[in-house]
Amino acid sequence: MGARRNQTNAIIKEGMSTPLTANCFCGAVRIELTGEPVARANCHCGSCRDFYGTSMLSATAWPEQQVNVTEGATTRFPHPTKQLAQTFCVACGETVFGENRLNMRIVPNSLLARSTDGVLAADMQPTMHLYYRNRIIDVVDDLPKYLDGWDGPLHEG
Repeated sequence: MGARRNQTNAIIKEGMSTPLTANCFCGAVRIELTGEPVARANCHCGSCRDFYGTSMLSATAWPEQQVNVTEGATTRFPHPTKQLAQTFCVACGETVFGENRLNMRIVPNSLLARSTDGVLAADMQPTMHLYYRNRIIDVVDDLPKYLDGWDGPLHEG
């Protein structure tokens, strides 16, 4: 297990037995992730697209207690009608994590990649596509593409 410094000089601990740290865009907020994510996915559902303002959300899902803000000020915005929320850096406005109806904290892969010199670590890479039926762009890769949740049918194609 090694360590490296990111652009804000935070020490990034490699490997899942030690905590990972990630910073928001301006470096004011630091989060610490412990253990392993429950899921690593590219989500194409309408809720993620609308709430995160992206064509698909590439992220990791963690139990709530495994993602903690260790530095900086954040604010939380709950979705007005769904069981979703986002936690933002008050300085730069970047989402440092979201929350879903299962009380999981959803950490955008862009945040994690920034903490490892712009390349998403192999153990954080998505392993599937979720809600591919609702996609607005086709993705060509070898990952399984679940039409709905990960216990549903797969996209044939």
